[in-house]
This record gives sequence, structure tokens and C-alpha cells, in this order.
Amino acid sequence: MEPSMREPLLRSSSSAYRTFPKKHDRKLDQAYIKTLRNKRLFLAAFAAVLGNFSAGFSLVYTSPVIPALEKSTNPRLKMTQVESSWFGSMFMLGAAAGGLSSMVLNDSLGRKLSIMVSAVPSALGYLLMGSAQDIWMLLLGRLLTGYAGGVTSASIPVYISEISHPGVRGALGACPQIMAVLGSLFLYALALKLDWRWLAVAGEVPVLVMIVLLYFMPNSPRFLISEGKDEEARQALCWLRGRETDYPRELQQIKESVRKQSGRISCAEIKDPFMYKPIRIAVLMRFLQQLSGVTPILVYLQPIFKRTAVILKPEYDAALVGAVRLVSVLIAAVSMDKAGRKILLFVSAAVMFASNMTLGLYIHFVSPSSTNHTRNGTVAGPETLAAEPSNLLTLIPLVATMFFIMGYAMGWGPITWLLMSEILPLKARGVASGLCVVVSWLTAFGLARCFLPVVEAFGLEVPFLFFAFISVMNLIFTGCCVPETKGRSLEQIESYFRTGRRSFMN
Repeated sequence: MEPSMREPLLRSSSSAYRTFPKKHDRKLDQAYIKTLRNKRLFLAAFAAVLGNFSAGFSLVYTSPVIPALEKSTNPRLKMTQVESSWFGSMFMLGAAAGGLSSMVLNDSLGRKLSIMVSAVPSALGYLLMGSAQDIWMLLLGRLLTGYAGGVTSASIPVYISEISHPGVRGALGACPQIMAVLGSLFLYALALKLDWRWLAVAGEVPVLVMIVLLYFMPNSPRFLISEGKDEEARQALCWLRGRETDYPRELQQIKESVRKQSGRISCAEIKDPFMYKPIRIAVLMRFLQQLSGVTPILVYLQPIFKRTAVILKPEYDAALVGAVRLVSVLIAAVSMDKAGRKILLFVSAAVMFASNMTLGLYIHFVSPSSTNHTRNGTVAGPETLAAEPSNLLTLIPLVATMFFIMGYAMGWGPITWLLMSEILPLKARGVASGLCVVVSWLTAFGLARCFLPVVEAFGLEVPFLFFAFISVMNLIFTGCCVPETKGRSLEQIESYFRTGRRSFMN
């Protein structure tokens, strides 16, 4: 072995600080992973990601509800375009507030309790929307469900990352996105049969199930050790890995990693490249992910399909797109630990670029709605278009949107959340994950709030051409800044950023 590979990390001679693990240690790690039985780990992950199911459900709640309320005969509930844009974007504003509060909750209550706390505003928000008698009740309910979504967005990926091991962390890291997609698809399916009030009632169910299941699940062993609760951490890891496994060895590795980063992060420590480099990558990934346009597309999916006059009814188009999104995320979950993170990010960005460019050019040159403006302050429906859809050419918007969602769901959807939880240093993980969520949802709020006014002023093609440009930026960012973390433990990833040596990632 070369001398540079034997140089001790931080000038420590402890085995925990070797800059490159010995082959014997790696063989032990691989053998250990093969002995694990993951049923309890999967159960804990499932209990947590029910929060993402609820967030996915509430995120797209506006898609079938806005068209219904724009036609409402009740003057207190009838929405104008301005009110529709606020209703669509209020979730993101609440989510940004939830991400901000999670910066404190994650490190004070812990990951598990933070997820459980999110159930309170979520349940209250659905209650307000289901019983709404005025627009303000809908907006407040949307804000509360958004707040819950922001807390879960920051807490669930960290919780899953910290209870997982390298053998399944990629697949489990995709589970939050999978469940968010399932929640959206469930909403689209129910919207075919239920009105908007009963949709809100249905949203209460996963919240209640999550609370019950999560109560019996252990907290993150890494968080427990950071709080000095070593015995609770041992019991938690024993429960997750199995009593008959060599979990004490993993526990010792976690302890040594946590003790290197004991205490709260200070402003001075942020200047350390070990801290600011992964934080910068995670924040920029969340920013670029939202700029790709997925949130306004999902929130206004049915209005978009109405303006492009596709052959199928908008509600069926939305359900079909939801199904494609689910299949794509499942593909990503299977591929992540085999193909790697970076290759999927490249493919994802390329597909999003092609889809957005196709949709933008179609709307500009072909769509009958390209010269239409909104009428009476609402999003133009099929009755306002120059002609009813009558040929297969009008399938292009549906197919392009399906490919966009497929591309996003295969890479920039789930992998950005996974990488956030993988690359952030433990000492800053709670605060930095909250910062990522705040940046993400504030960006989403700005896009969702401006989407309808931009469409009215400049046409529907303009946002999609902008999203295509962002997809090119995603390609460049992936190639220049994103590390490959496939098959690496959290401790190895931290060592890579601490030393800058690529040997940890090879």
C-alpha cells in the first residue's frame, strides 16, 4: 500500500481515522452486510415515508381542485386566477417554513420525533380544507399541509440514511420519492370519483397511520449517540440489524464518527471546506431541481393539459402521468445501487431537456392555445380553445410531459434527496438539511406563484423553454460538482470531503 494511503486522517493513529480502509476491513464490511436481515429496517423506513405519501398527496391536491373551484357556484369559494395561483403556491411557502423549523427540530427532538410532529399541522390542514366555507380556509389549510411537507422533506431522508447500511441505502433513499409519487397517484385516482372535500378527508388517513406505526420504531442510532444515549443507540441498532449479527462493530464505527463531530456547528466551522463544500453541493442541487419546473407542472397539471387540448380528458391525463412517474421512480430505486447516482442524474437531465424543449416548441408552433389568453381571470379551459382536439398530433403534450416526469423521477427527483442525506456532514446534517429544504421550497413557491401570470403574459411555451435551459445547467453541474457515492458508507463519504482524496470514493 502506498504511503499516502496509510497517512492517518487528522494525524490520528486510531483505526477509525485511516484515510483508506484496509482490504480486510472492506471484506468484513461486505460480509457483515450479507448477514443482515432487513425486514425491521424496511418497516421503520415504511413508517417514516408515509409522511412523504401525505406530502405527495397534498402537493398535487390543487390539480383537480382548482378547475372545480373556478367553476364553483358558491361565490365565497369561486376562485379567480390570482386566488388559484396563491392556492397552488401556498403549499411551497408553508414547506419553506417547515424546512426552516426543521433546522431546529432535527437536532433538538431528533429525526423520528420531528416526523411525528409534522402530523399535527398536516391533519389540521386537511380538516380546514375539507370543511372550507371560504377561500381563506383553503389557503390556510394548504399552508399547514405545506408546513408538514417541509418538515418531512428535511427529516425523513436523514432518518432513513442514518438507519440504513450501504447495501440498501440507495434503494431506501429512493423510497421517500416513491411514496410521494404514490401519494400523488392516489390523489389523481381518487379525484376521478371523489369531489374536493372528500379528497381532503382521504388525506387524513396516511397521517394517522404514520403516527401509529412510527411510535413503535427506533430513533436514529447516530442521533442517539450524539445525544449521549449510547445504550439506546445499541438497542436501536440491534433491533434494526438483528441480534445475531455483528452490529457492535458497526456501532463502534458510528460512535467514532459521531465523536469526531461532537457539539453544535459554529459559524467559524462553516468556513472549513469539509463543511461548506457538501452543503454547497446539496443546496445547489435542491435549487436546480426545483428550477427544472417539476413543482408548477405537477401543481397545474390539469390546467396545462386543458390549454394544450390533448385528446384525453385532463383528469385522465394527470392519472396517466402519475402512473408513469411511479414506474420511473421504481426503476431509479432498483438502478441506484447498480448503475450509480451520477449516470442516472445525467440521463435524467437529458430526458428533461428533450421533453421541455419538445413541449415548448409544440406549444409555440402547433398548439391552438398558443395565441389564447386567459379569460375572466381563470385558466383557459377546453371550451375556450380555437378547436377541439381531433388528431394524434395533440398527444405530443401528453407524451412530452410523461417523458419529463419519467426523466425527473429517474434521477433529479429521488437522487437529490438521497445525496443530500449522504454527503452532508453529521455535525451539520440537521441544520443543513433544513436549509436545503428552505431553498428548495422557496424556489418552488416562486415558480408556482409566477407560473400562471407568466403564462397569461407571455404564453405557455415560455416556462417550458426556460425549464429546458435549466436542464442543460443540471447536466453541467452533475459533471463538475456531484461525487459518486454508490456503495460508500457515510463515514467514507465524510472522509472524502474532509481530506479531498478520491481514494475514498473509488
